[in-house]
Amino acid sequence: MRRPGSTSTPRRSARGWAPTASRTATRRATVAENTDRTGTGAGGTESTGAGGSADGAGLSFPTSLGTSTASTISLLGRDLAGDLMGEVGFGELVLWMVTQRRPTPGRVRLFEACLVALADHGFTPTAIAARLTYLSAPDSLQGAMAAGLLGGGSRFLGVTEDTGRFLAGVLAQREEAPRTDAGWDELAHEVVTRERAAKRIIPGLGHPVHKEGDPRTPALLRIAEEEGLKGPHLRLFEAIGRTHEQVLGRRLVLNGAGVCGAALADLDLPPDLLRGFALLARAGGLLGQLAEERRRPMAMDTYLLIDRNATYTPPEDGDADALRD
Repeated sequence: MRRPGSTSTPRRSARGWAPTASRTATRRATVAENTDRTGTGAGGTESTGAGGSADGAGLSFPTSLGTSTASTISLLGRDLAGDLMGEVGFGELVLWMVTQRRPTPGRVRLFEACLVALADHGFTPTAIAARLTYLSAPDSLQGAMAAGLLGGGSRFLGVTEDTGRFLAGVLAQREEAPRTDAGWDELAHEVVTRERAAKRIIPGLGHPVHKEGDPRTPALLRIAEEEGLKGPHLRLFEAIGRTHEQVLGRRLVLNGAGVCGAALADLDLPPDLLRGFALLARAGGLLGQLAEERRRPMAMDTYLLIDRNATYTPPEDGDADALRD
């Protein structure tokens, strides 16, 4: 138990863990020592970074991820070539790096199921943006992939994060989770009623294409159940799926992206990182889209279809964006 106000405990800032006063003082002392040793200050040619010496003597940048020497590469405290390559799958490695704990096979299975579910969904805006950018700049594959990833937002791909964050927020307001399905349904009914009264949508509820049911949803729920990983986020989301029609007066599906958000949250992944996993999955899908664009181009036809059918329309009255004399 640390004393209130103790400088040995990191403090939480808007961008993560901020250095404590003691660490800051130590670093400043180290910088000063290095400056004295090299005889150069802020304007000296031998100083690097935050005032350290040219060879980095006295500086330390701790990491629990990767380091290397002239002859070795280490990752997660293990030899990359000898211990990890050929032994650890990519999904397992990502989960391991993020959580700093080697995941169980069940956790890897659910995590990779989410990645597969989010990798591709046809000619979505992200895929179209990537293909059109590749058409314009075929010499910049990374630019085309980045264009697609930059389109991940509140309507596409961002639903995974939004759902996980929403469910985590609801659960954080309770001292303990319900113990029965009836208890979950009661909580879900309260949540949907509250959101409707506030005229807010519930993320992960509804899909523009899969009106009768998202085929990814039952598969993800089954895998979570089989691996014993159906936690409070998935249980609350399932309950929302059972009860929302009573409040909203219409039935909406639990979409796959939302279920992924709940499942990833049940894997104890921070809500503010969930969009990163969606983007990781979609990066693989976009690479597939660009590979197909090379084999079977459609971006030029898309561009020409729009360009050749564009017609000038004068600004309408009341158009707030139109410039007026």
